[in-house]
Parts: sequence; structure tokens; C-alpha cells
Amino acid sequence: MDTLDNAFLANVIDLLLDAVCVVDAEGRFVFVSAAGERIFGYTPQEMIGRPMIELVHPDDRARTLGAVDEIVAKEHKPIFENRYVRKDGRVVHIMWSARWSPEDRVRVAVARDITERKRAESIQAALYAISEAAHAAEDLLALFEQIHRIIGQLLPAKNFFVALYDAAGDWLSFPYFVDEHDPAPAPTTLDAETLSAQVIRSGRELLVSRESSQPAPGAVHPDVGHAAVDWLGVPLGGPQGVFGALVVKSHSLDTRYGPADVELLKFVSAQVASAIERKQAELRLQHVARHDALTDLPNRSLVRDRVATALARARRDHADLALLYLDLDTFKPVNDRFGHAVGDGLLQQVAQRLKRCVRESDTVGRMAGDEFVVLLSHVHAPQDAPAVAEKIRLALCQPFEVAGQRLTVSPSIGVVCYPAHGETGDQLIHRADEAMYAAKRAGGNQVWLAEGGRAPA
Repeated sequence: MDTLDNAFLANVIDLLLDAVCVVDAEGRFVFVSAAGERIFGYTPQEMIGRPMIELVHPDDRARTLGAVDEIVAKEHKPIFENRYVRKDGRVVHIMWSARWSPEDRVRVAVARDITERKRAESIQAALYAISEAAHAAEDLLALFEQIHRIIGQLLPAKNFFVALYDAAGDWLSFPYFVDEHDPAPAPTTLDAETLSAQVIRSGRELLVSRESSQPAPGAVHPDVGHAAVDWLGVPLGGPQGVFGALVVKSHSLDTRYGPADVELLKFVSAQVASAIERKQAELRLQHVARHDALTDLPNRSLVRDRVATALARARRDHADLALLYLDLDTFKPVNDRFGHAVGDGLLQQVAQRLKRCVRESDTVGRMAGDEFVVLLSHVHAPQDAPAVAEKIRLALCQPFEVAGQRLTVSPSIGVVCYPAHGETGDQLIHRADEAMYAAKRAGGNQVWLAEGGRAPA
């Protein structure tokens, strides 16, 4: 009778979805039910005799050994979760119920695979985190960095990039690109025979492997560098259609992507696309609010903020900065004679020339009408600011071609420096404005230093 009961019990255990494991006092498996192969990927025979801790995920080993001590001390631990690494390398989440048998000196535990539940929880958390990132990130680069981190918690994403397509300019760029071997690709057009362009053109996900079973379609080649072991890209789309691609790559045979990863990235990509569009719209609104509509230069509000920021940095670094305030001497006659359209075109060209006269780190802003400000964020020597102002004066005195009209104007430029002419942004702007008007009263077309008169040519 006992033999029959034991055989029946063994068959019931084998039919359970949960795995029953018995581990001795030395931490080695002495029994694993048949369900263990479904969960761990190893046959019971492969597991028996092996130290339990070898199969535990490295990051969970210390916590698992702590739980073992609790089980031995209290004899029973109803719920404990950790991660194991399957024979095929995949990570599984296990929920355990374990008891210590002092008589037999073994731990008897039931293991339930909760990977799918954990996966669903992780996806839900990722979707929420992506949505939050769209609100919290200062710019697109910060958003992409956070998205990379979030997706990396769902699947291997050591190599990850975002490709964005600008339909108006037919321009495919790679604003975020992290790869252990290759630099970011150069921008290209959508008709390029590259994997990213193929995803965007087709609007379909693409999983490409070096293996012949999943080759790259046709003549399509990697965006840059050598082919990855696995390349997985999914489209980013919104109401106006596909506008980009989200891509993960693997250069190692130890990291492979499969159908489950494709579906996961497709699912997450919808939230990523929404986050990108929301951040782009927010940045566009911020840009419109803080830039001049005609010249696209920083407006008065943004100029004041830039001056305040530059002053704080100058105080911290004990550095100098300079502010140039300029006005076009003969702009009104041009506007009166040729009309506002020509006048607007002239102001746009003036803005471009001003930007070409200074460094990328400097600020050119439009204050109002034909008045502009140039903030030189770091001045190395006292003569640098007047030299830049003279460079600007000469550049603006060159004729302009606007709507078929050859136009000539000249500027009056006031120059102030920090800390010599003021401690605050308002003081510097006011003193530079006064110096500009002094240049005008002196006949115009010249550079005037605050309290110093006309600058030497």
C-alpha cells in the first residue's frame, strides 16, 4: 500500500505546474520534480547534486542566502521571490514557499514561475515611467537617456538608438545613439538603403540576425559600422504617420532577441512615440514663447535670462563678459521707402550676419524693432569686446540684397563690460543702451564704449 501511495504521490507532483525542490543542508539539490525542467530549463537529473546558489541570479544571491538562514531559523517562509538563470540564459522570476525539516535536515520548497506576472508589472511601470519622463526631461536628449534606461530594465539594451525622420526636409537623423563599437551615423535621406530607413518606410518592425533564417531584406545594410549579431527595430508613429524608429542591437552571441522581445518593444514604442511627440510639442511652444517670430533670435525675455545666467557663471569663475547693444542707423528710411516686407527681410539678414560674427556660445537677441543685443559670455581681454563690435560694424555696413533691392545700412553699437559697468543684467543692458544712443548722437556708424567714448577703429 505504501508503495502504491508513494507512486501516486510522485505522479501528482510531476503533473504540478509548480516545481517541488528539496535541498540538503549543504545547499545542494537532492530532488526536483519534473516541472522543474519547464521552469529552470534543466532536467531534474542535471540539477540533482548541484549547489542551489549557482542557479540563482548573481544579483540575488546574497539576499537568497539570507532567506535560507531565516528558513532554517524559523522553519517556514511562506513567500520569497528571487531570480534564477535558466539553462538557455533567460532570467526567470520565482516565488517560493519553503520549509526546513530539522529531522531530515533538508529544505522543502515549492517554486512557482511568476516571470509573466513580473513582466507585466515591469511593462506597466515602464509605461508610467516613460510618461513621467516626457514631463520631467528638460530636452529631447534627456528624454532619450531616460527612455534608454527604462527599456534597459525590460530587455538587453546596451546598444540602443533613436532615429527621427523630418518629412519636411526629408532628413533622417540619429539624435540619440549608444553603441559599444560604432559612432552615430551621419544624417541621411529616407531613401537610403539602411535598416532604420527600411523600418520607417515600411512602418513595420524588423528583426535581423546574422543567421540566414533572418537576413537583412534585399540590399539593406546597417546604418553604420559592421552588422550586429541581432538588430531589432520598431517604428515610432503618431497621428501623422511614422516619424522614427526605436532600435536595440546585440554584438554578442550571449544576447539574442526573439519574438517576445519584438512584441515587447512594439508595445512600449507606442508610449515612447507619444512621449517624444509631447516633448517636441512642448519644446516648440517654449521656443515660440522665447524667440522672436521674425528672426528666430532670442527675444527680450530670453536675452535677460541668458544675461543673468552668464553673470552667475562669471561671478563663480571670476571671469569677464561683455554686452553689445546695437541699432540700425538708417533702417526707418528703408522701411518707409520699400515697405515692411523688405524691412523684415533686411532684419532677417542682419540677424544672420550677427550670428556669423560671434561664437556659438555667445547670444544674439532681438530686443525690439531694429535693436539687437550681443552677449559675449566670456571675454579674455578688455579689447576683445570693442574688437568684436567693430567686426560686427564692418559686416553690417556691407550691402544687403533683399527682394531684388540693394540696401545699405550702418549700426550704432554701445559696449559695456562686467564688472566695470554694472553688477546686474538690468544695469548692463541699460548702460549698453545709453552707450548706443551716445554713438547715434555722435553721428552713428560707430562703436561707443560706456564712459569711454568712441572705440578706436
